[in-house]
Amino acid sequence: MADGLSVRQPTRASSETAGGAAGPRGRRALVVRYRLTPWWARVLVVFALSRVVSTTLLLGFARAQGPNAWTLPSPDYPSFATIWDGHWYYIISVVGYPTTLPTTADGRVGESAWAFMPVYPFTVRALTELTGVPFAPMAVAVSVACAAATALLLYRLMRHVLPEGTALFTVALFCFSPVSPLLQVAYAESMFLMLLCGCLLLLVRRQYLPMLPLVAALSFTRPGALALALAIGLHAVHRWFRRADDPFPRREMIAVSVSAGATALLGVGWLIVAGLVTGRPDAYTATELAWRAPYVGHGPLVPFTPWIQGAGYWFPSGLGIPLLVLVVVGFAALLLGPWGRRIGVDLRLWGLAYALYLLAVFFPQSSTWRLLMPLFPLLGILAVPRSRVWRVGLLVAFVAGQFAWLYFSWWVDGYDWTPP
Repeated sequence: MADGLSVRQPTRASSETAGGAAGPRGRRALVVRYRLTPWWARVLVVFALSRVVSTTLLLGFARAQGPNAWTLPSPDYPSFATIWDGHWYYIISVVGYPTTLPTTADGRVGESAWAFMPVYPFTVRALTELTGVPFAPMAVAVSVACAAATALLLYRLMRHVLPEGTALFTVALFCFSPVSPLLQVAYAESMFLMLLCGCLLLLVRRQYLPMLPLVAALSFTRPGALALALAIGLHAVHRWFRRADDPFPRREMIAVSVSAGATALLGVGWLIVAGLVTGRPDAYTATELAWRAPYVGHGPLVPFTPWIQGAGYWFPSGLGIPLLVLVVVGFAALLLGPWGRRIGVDLRLWGLAYALYLLAVFFPQSSTWRLLMPLFPLLGILAVPRSRVWRVGLLVAFVAGQFAWLYFSWWVDGYDWTPP
């Protein structure tokens, strides 16, 4: 040797041993790096990946889209994202609400902007005037920003009841859910879900009065505040019966009562506004019923009858009622089962309250899937199993569901009877 020293070359066995040691060390380093990553960064990475998938699907359908009532063939993304109810929000942002309800040829109340609440379109309008950005891209930007905020709030909400990894997978299920393309179009769902998630987070933290500003905004964004009022009331009843084991101080009794009552009043606020502006007390409900008329004709809103009507309409063979009973029983089993108990009482009470609200007032049709979105905290139930096969399979099924939902509900294919 040039330096007079012998150099021992590593044997193959020693190299493999070193490599084997490096493998676990490398994995441990990745685990450490992951755990050092802030929770919000992990959530936003999941959200960003989900938007890549949904955007790809939406662009694919946009390229295949033919001429329709809203766009030319193969529209750009902002145009494709503002069809259906997005156009109603555009009208509201430009001209507001009519002071006289439009009527059909037979003198009945017809469809109008009064079916859509003002917070989302007026927010978009304010931002368009401030920035000069047109309605379509600004509406999409507002929806995406609200959706990202919802994902962050959902993680914090689920961390009250679930471990870290399960909470993050719940966020993934929300972001990749079959109707998640709605989180990036000109609909008010993203904003509503953000406000709702904030309210539920404050509810589980028992911060009742700070909920009220969020409730006020939520009540004029999308229907659902009455369901939240019921959930708050059920929460108060549960705390009352558990007060021996879980103290329920008088100041908290007063606060939760005020919160439930104020939420109930705000829940009918838009009905009052519509009645005062148009001079017709039933302006809002009559307008909503106009969308139902093509299915079952005109008639009054009788609570808890729409789903029975829908069962007869969609399944004239008589299978509708048994299927409805099966769905209700299955939902109850989901809430009461061992997986359901893992998400705690308050989130299950919200699921119960909102399900009762839908059963009371909503006629089942193609927008049912969209109307089910506020049940998103219950995705925590599906996130409980830790099986890798279960979780990967669920995500694959959800992405396939996105394609199916876009095909049957969003994409306009000639005469379309499935508005989202």
